[in-house]
Amino acid sequence: MTTSTFTVSGMTCEHCVRSVTEEISELDGVRDVRVDLPSGAVTVDSEQPLEAAAVRAAVDEAGYQLVEP
Repeated sequence: MTTSTFTVSGMTCEHCVRSVTEEISELDGVRDVRVDLPSGAVTVDSEQPLEAAAVRAAVDEAGYQLVEP
């Protein structure tokens, strides 16, 4: 099990949280997604490390942007 934390910009409400959670949850190996709306932090538990490009694509699909570290 791997835990990764990402930052997503543009989320302002619970609908945003649901959209990001749903898109990231569809990635292979993802077991859990937790979003902290005030900070934009997205914590993902997965079976293997996630590729940033895949997470970025999922966040883009939800209509938001992944903040580069």
